[in-house]
Amino acid sequence: MSERSSIGPVEALRLAFTEPIALAAGVSLPTWELAYETYGTLNAARSNAVLICHALSGHHHVAGYYADEPKNLGWWDNLIGPGKPLDTNRFFVVGVNNLGGCHGSTGPCSNHPGTGQPWGADFPVVTVNDWVKAQARLADVLGIDAWAAVVGGSLGGMQALQWTIDLPERVRHALVIAAAPRLTAENIAFNDVARQAILTDPEFHDGHFYRHGVRPTRGLRLARMLGHITYLSDDQMAEKFGRKRRPEAGHFGYGVEFEIESYLHYQGDKFAGYFDANTYLLMTRALDYFDPAETHGGDLAAALAAARAKFLVVAFSTDWRFSPARSREIVNALLKNKHAVSYAEITSPHGHDAFLMDDAHYHAVLAAYLRNVQI
Repeated sequence: MSERSSIGPVEALRLAFTEPIALAAGVSLPTWELAYETYGTLNAARSNAVLICHALSGHHHVAGYYADEPKNLGWWDNLIGPGKPLDTNRFFVVGVNNLGGCHGSTGPCSNHPGTGQPWGADFPVVTVNDWVKAQARLADVLGIDAWAAVVGGSLGGMQALQWTIDLPERVRHALVIAAAPRLTAENIAFNDVARQAILTDPEFHDGHFYRHGVRPTRGLRLARMLGHITYLSDDQMAEKFGRKRRPEAGHFGYGVEFEIESYLHYQGDKFAGYFDANTYLLMTRALDYFDPAETHGGDLAAALAAARAKFLVVAFSTDWRFSPARSREIVNALLKNKHAVSYAEITSPHGHDAFLMDDAHYHAVLAAYLRNVQI
């Protein structure tokens, strides 16, 4: 393997589409844009391209850093770069911000072409199928007929799975990490509570808060705090925070006294400072709606029958949001179809967030699999 190092400075790109895209909600966007980044070099055969699909709060800045923001590392920088598991000396890697996002792609905070004002709550609901369709249009422009691999964790893993169903001839390998074939009732419930925190914020203004010059930061902050609890494991919280109190903590009050409270407040405040509330609503709804087996009478094997890709499915021992049992449902459905599938269940203390961590065992599994991807 080549020397492991940073990808270095990268540039955010934006591509405008003038052909409309029809969405599952029954409406079309006449014009739209996608923000994306690329790392590595597309080979002459255009056969070494890898698509990275982001999770709920992710975006196109997957690896490297911006020249004017050297501390702003991509969210999967520990995985992607020269000599890293997804080696940019071999692969041409593409990260994209999905439709409905708030990091440069067309979404609720973009201006409506008819009014010149932000879409706000009028932006249509988007689904995982819509994202696959939009990503395929980006691939067309980049001259990529088929991805060597589509890779994603959590909601990104669901997109990788959907690619193998919707466009089976255009993906040779799918890496489905810390994902599930559909949400449980408990997960839908968590999403609804998070949405209610936003929807009931007085500054939400039915999704048109842009017009009022305010942001529903309290609701978004609470939504993120709730979500963050579900991304961690009990063991991890116990080890990192336990019942430790802050040095300046008071007693018999309702201020921030425990270290875990301080951590959650910090994460909530940081997230509310840069993420769009309407985008959060859209992303969580897309999670709720994802269920490729629904149109096949609940039979996931039937939904995956047309897939042609080879699969790596990865789960983490302490992930209770998308438990290993959910990944094994995917594996079993693939095996029923006699699809080529490898499965790894990684022992990790990090809960659902484990797919983002620089874990030696996890990264060794990905590196070993990707070394065998023919380009």
